[in-house]
Amino acid sequence: MATNESITRYPDSMKMLFILAGAVIACGQQQQPPPAPDPVVLMVGNERITKSEFEGILATLPERQRPDAQNPAAKRKIAEQLAEIKALAHEARERKLDQTPRIQTQIALQTDQILANTLYQDMSSVKPSDATLLAYYDAHKQEWEEVKARHILIRMQGSRVPLKPNQKDITDAEALAKANEVRAKIVAGTDFAAVAKAESDDAGTGANGGELGSFTRGRMVPEFEKAAFSLPIGELSEPVKSPFGYHLIQVESHKTKPFEEVRADVEQKIKPEIAKQGLEAVKKKTPMTFDESYFGK
Repeated sequence: MATNESITRYPDSMKMLFILAGAVIACGQQQQPPPAPDPVVLMVGNERITKSEFEGILATLPERQRPDAQNPAAKRKIAEQLAEIKALAHEARERKLDQTPRIQTQIALQTDQILANTLYQDMSSVKPSDATLLAYYDAHKQEWEEVKARHILIRMQGSRVPLKPNQKDITDAEALAKANEVRAKIVAGTDFAAVAKAESDDAGTGANGGELGSFTRGRMVPEFEKAAFSLPIGELSEPVKSPFGYHLIQVESHKTKPFEEVRADVEQKIKPEIAKQGLEAVKKKTPMTFDESYFGK
């Protein structure tokens, strides 16, 4: 089996040959008869490679490499590397290396890997029904929850937020007491934005009245997220402790994006699950027996 460990023994120029070798195998498995006329663009010994065959090989390169393979200079370089593969492979066959058990095992495993990857990609590309998409959306609505909030941060010793010039590094207890004092001012009627500008240790948002804008789950530290997504709109939180300090949070809006707005996102998220289900179905119908005396339990 051609492992990453074996590839790392070759220089970078050879690594591309391995990528192209895989592309040649994949192309050979899916190549359709080329339409005429189809000029020969590369000859290696007696082997002819037509334009459509070469472009088929380019199409099977890793997706991130395809854009770089469109200009003539890049195509020429790839053709030269492909010619090297063909020449080396021809010589290997002349030396009957392809008939050795070790190489036959590697070829079989590489072929199986390409076929398995192709099937998995095919299963991932199945277009889910509207009902499937909607069911996934309903079961994962939290992923499309969005909160708009503002906050005031009071840092304490050990905070991830750096001290301001000449600022005292107050203890945890002092920071909590200050957060409660600041909260009392706002509850008594002092403008939140004005207090944020004067008191918040979050320099990025404090100058903007504490505004954080809108955010989804996974964007904030867990302690902050839990409070923000559970607070009623307009209510000022009690001090919420995080690695940054104590936060006073006020949620301005809390909504879930409608299905039609996130439909494309739902479709992308569900594809791996569909492929996984397909994989499990294949495994279920294919008997697999492991010798526990050899592999263990």
